Amino acid sequence: MTGGSLRLRLIAGAGVAIAVALVVAWFAMTWLFNGHVERRVEDELLVQVRPLLADLTLSGGVPVAGSEPADPRFAVPAGGLYWQASTGAGTIRSVSLWDSRLPRAATAPADTWRMRRADGPFGQRLLLMERAIRLQPQEPPVIVQLGYDLAKLAPAQREFGREMALFMAILWTVLALAAWAQVSLGLRPLGRVRQEIEQLSRDASARLGGAYPRELAPLTTSIDALADAREADLVRARRRAADLAHGLKTPLAALAAQSARMREGGAAEIADGLDSSIAAMRAAIDGELARTRISLVHEGRSTVALPLIERIIAVIEQTEAGERVAFSLACAEDATLPLASDDAAELLGPLLENAARHARRLVHVAVESGDGALALVVGDDGPGLDSAQRSEAILRGARLDSGEEGHGLGLAIARELAEATRGELTLSRSSLGGLEVRVSWALSA
Repeated sequence: MTGGSLRLRLIAGAGVAIAVALVVAWFAMTWLFNGHVERRVEDELLVQVRPLLADLTLSGGVPVAGSEPADPRFAVPAGGLYWQASTGAGTIRSVSLWDSRLPRAATAPADTWRMRRADGPFGQRLLLMERAIRLQPQEPPVIVQLGYDLAKLAPAQREFGREMALFMAILWTVLALAAWAQVSLGLRPLGRVRQEIEQLSRDASARLGGAYPRELAPLTTSIDALADAREADLVRARRRAADLAHGLKTPLAALAAQSARMREGGAAEIADGLDSSIAAMRAAIDGELARTRISLVHEGRSTVALPLIERIIAVIEQTEAGERVAFSLACAEDATLPLASDDAAELLGPLLENAARHARRLVHVAVESGDGALALVVGDDGPGLDSAQRSEAILRGARLDSGEEGHGLGLAIARELAEATRGELTLSRSSLGGLEVRVSWALSA
């Protein structure tokens, strides 16, 4: 299981944070817009009340209006605009109030207009402006009130809220895309790290290196240090395996000599068993040495195939098995194998040797390329293997073209070497009638 996508976490976190910020901004801007609209209403009411205040007088302590505000809504019952002037002796009001009254305040400031909200007539919620005005120094103050139906502001406020919400949604989309681009750009160095770690897994000598952001430097330094320790361990393991093999050569040679003396003394059966054990030990040692070398195989290297194949064939032709078969070779002069020279020889040697051992008269070797793949093909005209024997030959190291268990580890080692270079080894029926071994590698685009 994985802990989820870091990219998704960062983008989701940014998306949520942006959404929260935009929602807060929507409420703030809506509040500011409503305040702005109400201030415009205040300015409008102040303009409307000036003619009324200019001609307002007292008669017997009761306010008398010499003129009315010009806005026709003051003359329409429940028109949404209202005025009212009050003293302790009486009250006058606009026609729009009809027989209703504005909620009267016991006191009002004398130096400025006070703003408040209150429930007004006709079930309306009003924005009230009120002030105590003294018309003459010796006269009582007149409380002048102006009312505005807040419902008249609602359509504009709702429309602004909808338009602002649409704008915020578009802005969220733009900012989310920008966050995605920012996260992708920020995580791009990690993609390089991943690629170089993949290369490191294929090549023990590879290192991350390169110029990485300061935040990644501790990570890349630690990975390189781990790679150094891993390569040193592999080198030590290879050295120990070589030392072990060298140390066993003398005891094995001594056992071989004792087997020869037993055979001369007439104990042929015991000598045969001892020779078989010696051969098994040598095969096991050679196999482990080969596997140790495979652990240090480096990818990204190549070897020209034709000279190497010809050289190995020339060696095999000097052996007893190679003298009795003919080799045919189909390989372009510029064809290459995706292995270092030593590794390619480690792969080709066992395949050609086994083919020569079990062929009747002919061994065919080819290097083919096409359909995005490169293949090394070794086929013979021997007895071949059925499907079950082919699977067993790869997994258990049985001798090729024989159903018997043995010490022929060449095929299993060849498979491990192919897989170490991201190749694939398959067995099938050769066109010559025997076994065909095909090692394939995908060509990089």
